[in-house]
Amino acid sequence: MRIGIPKEIKDHEYRVAATPSGVTDLVRAGHAVFVQSGAAERIGFTDAAYRAAGAQVVAEAAGVYEAAELVFKVKEPQAAELPLLREGQILFCYLHLAAIPELARELMRRGVTAVAFETVLDARRTTPLLAPMSQVAGRLAIQMGMQALEMKHGGRGVLLSGVPGVAPGRVVILGGGNVGGNAARIAVGIGAEVTLLDRNAEKLQAYDEHYQGRIVTRAASPANIEACVGAADLVIGAAYVPGRRAPRLIDRALVGAMPRGSAIVDVAIDQGGTAETSRPTSHSAPFYVEEGVVHYCVPNMPGAVARTSTEALAEATLPYLLSLAAAGPRRAFEAEAGFAAGLNVAGGEIAHAGLAEDLGLACGDWRRLLP
Repeated sequence: MRIGIPKEIKDHEYRVAATPSGVTDLVRAGHAVFVQSGAAERIGFTDAAYRAAGAQVVAEAAGVYEAAELVFKVKEPQAAELPLLREGQILFCYLHLAAIPELARELMRRGVTAVAFETVLDARRTTPLLAPMSQVAGRLAIQMGMQALEMKHGGRGVLLSGVPGVAPGRVVILGGGNVGGNAARIAVGIGAEVTLLDRNAEKLQAYDEHYQGRIVTRAASPANIEACVGAADLVIGAAYVPGRRAPRLIDRALVGAMPRGSAIVDVAIDQGGTAETSRPTSHSAPFYVEEGVVHYCVPNMPGAVARTSTEALAEATLPYLLSLAAAGPRRAFEAEAGFAAGLNVAGGEIAHAGLAEDLGLACGDWRRLLP
């Protein structure tokens, strides 16, 4: 199969879908790989390295899309990329379509077969292609939250670790999945006072046993959320439902009740966000203040540490890409049922039940939609 790897054009997005070593594996498997020139120069993977791996380096994005039967990238297509997509082309990347319904409709209109990293499931019904970026984003969330609390961004000037004689900052984490767990790890490590809320009692028990009293665990009831968020210095929005819009857990009134200059890092912003006051920002302008609270809502957080993120993501996605390229979508999905959960759009229809429900559209069966 002909696989195209374009350069990412989202603001300050320096990740790339495949490393040179991944391209070597693809070429050895018999595939032709087209990489846009400069796709990974910023993170140290040169055009020469991709050529040595067997890729054809193409000057412009249009040439990559034109050559490719399968477009392999990191982030959802931006406005300038949409005209380059064509009917029957396979798109394999992060999509987060529940938060971007206009993109979902455009992919339907163009007849693209769109497979989303974030909804692929494994045998345990977890999300193996979202996990590495959730780990990165969770760890970054505390780092970004510490910046948000600085005076220059409108923060209240709290050092989360505290110092001798001064209490540490209060961190509240909404959601105990990969993002929440990794945020808790960093927050505990710096000495913050940490409270983690989740609806799953087994998760809360696991965190309680692991941290042995170093964090407080609470059930994510509306009353508990209100009490914890209302007293927090930093809130991490880490709730996630695969393929669905993020649950709205913090309304505007609760944001207004938070201490002035406190902060929200809404990691779930790529799925619409957990706070009513959250709206997407960018790496160029990541912070804004609303209701007296500093917000950080960058949808592509892991792009801030693009080298680490690329290596982690490329390792996770490569086996799925090899399967998709070798057999085509239908046979790849027949061989691995969880992979089929990654299909979001095909044949001009939505193919993911949760996404279809959020968009108010009918859901087509992938067995009918795929040739």
